[in-house]
Amino acid sequence: MTVDRYAELHRSFRWHVPALFNIAEMCCARWARDTPTAVAIRYEHENGGAVSRTFAELQHDAQRLANVLRGLGVQRGDRVAVVMPQRFETAVAHMAIYQAGAVAMPLSMLFGPDALEYRLNDSGAAVAIVDESAVDNLLAARAACPQLRSVIAVGGASGRGDVDWIAALADAQAEFTALQTRADEAAVLIYTSGTTGPPKGALIPHRALIGNLTGFVCSQNWFPQHDAVFWSPADWAWTGGLMDALLPTLYFGRTIVAYQGRFSPEKAFELMQRHRVTHTFLFPTALKAMMKAVPAPRQRYQLCLRAIMSAGEAVGDAVFAYCERQLAVTVNEMFGQTEINYVVGNCAARWPARPGSMGRPYPGHRVAVIDDNGNECPRGTPGDVAVHRRDIHGHPDPVFFLGYWNNEDATRRKFTGDPADSWCRTGDTAVMDDDGYLWYQGRGDDVFKAAGYRIGPSEIENCLVKHPAVANAAVVPKPDAERGAVVKAYVVLAAGFDGSAALTEELQQHVRGKLAPYEYPKEIEFIDALPMTTTGKVQRRMLRLQEEERAAAARIG
Repeated sequence: MTVDRYAELHRSFRWHVPALFNIAEMCCARWARDTPTAVAIRYEHENGGAVSRTFAELQHDAQRLANVLRGLGVQRGDRVAVVMPQRFETAVAHMAIYQAGAVAMPLSMLFGPDALEYRLNDSGAAVAIVDESAVDNLLAARAACPQLRSVIAVGGASGRGDVDWIAALADAQAEFTALQTRADEAAVLIYTSGTTGPPKGALIPHRALIGNLTGFVCSQNWFPQHDAVFWSPADWAWTGGLMDALLPTLYFGRTIVAYQGRFSPEKAFELMQRHRVTHTFLFPTALKAMMKAVPAPRQRYQLCLRAIMSAGEAVGDAVFAYCERQLAVTVNEMFGQTEINYVVGNCAARWPARPGSMGRPYPGHRVAVIDDNGNECPRGTPGDVAVHRRDIHGHPDPVFFLGYWNNEDATRRKFTGDPADSWCRTGDTAVMDDDGYLWYQGRGDDVFKAAGYRIGPSEIENCLVKHPAVANAAVVPKPDAERGAVVKAYVVLAAGFDGSAALTEELQQHVRGKLAPYEYPKEIEFIDALPMTTTGKVQRRMLRLQEEERAAAARIG
């Protein structure tokens, strides 16, 4: 039985944030000096190709790429887009960008031309690094991105950019003097989905990695052990893959597995067996698929798992029990968001996990459930999950983002109270019990999770409206037993168009081709008019409730 050491950990923990701090120095350069032959990345492609790269090799290529970026005119604070999947070059790109004092802007390889165009233009990205997985869409978007000066082509994209990765690194100087960055300087720009407009860019400082570490260590049952090997299917273009997997693993000088290929339950187990994976981050949807496809995994695979973190949606009792009984690991649920990541969760090695709970605030974070006025709610009363700028000892919490890119109004709305002594609202509703465990209630706005992905209706609706057949559209989650929810669109047709199966397919392909595949509506319902407020805003909540009522009726029936 786990001894509850939660109060002791919180009471004794103190943040130590130096004035100067650079992610690349801590995740790469120091290990290249101290343990140069230690393996940083084990890369495997779904076609069977595999290679291991050491910290010395990671630093060698990062320094050369930093010189390439400097030669392309990249200055301190410039944004450099990284549009690649899990692969060695993706890690190199991040280390080089940080050493150069620039800002990495990871973009999903699943983004279509419209999604890429918006983010490249909004950020003013100067350079993009892309491989074969996204080069077609990037080049399609480039014509409308005048500030994008150079494209560096990697792997199968070779010859289709302004600069070839292999040739450029071969010609570049081997030594690069990394810039000394302040802990408060920007390091990463990650775009999040929103419901009241286009996606917003969350600007993340170097110090935020420090703020992530207590949650990472706890959720991975006291990472690192000397032989720790980490793997997660989470895309490194998102916070979950970058800040919850790649960077913290490298920070501790341990090995992370990079798999470039489609996820499948059997492939997940094969990877974990082959690489002797000890620690992982698996979305609840992935765990559900693994549970159904391989109900007794230890009869088929020799696994070395010691910790599983899961986030993105509720794990649920069935998956929780599956992990305990069939994998011999108590899954640690975690909660956070791009702006304030890794703030709540469980640590089965240090305090008891409660099935269905989001967990407790991780050491170093002061988390509460607050009301509309910013006051803490009584225990057991629903409210907005919020994180205070200062920890329980009154010290600044380093986990906070710097703000939304070129959007001061949105940044101000995120906080409640005096700027130096304020709460940052997550927009998620929860209840805190008497022991400090949080129990998720739902979103406070219209953003929702579908199959582990965070979905913002606005971008999908805007895409649908671009089709000549669509006069207006609203996107909501439709409850789904397998994936938690699927994307559903209510569409008002333009004059002269009639709803049909053929048009439904056409609209789905329209969205799939312009945004990410997971964003296209799995179901479309044609209606005469959308429910609107008196000020002309779509009442998505009414449509969401309608879907919930239909799902409840179907279960009863």
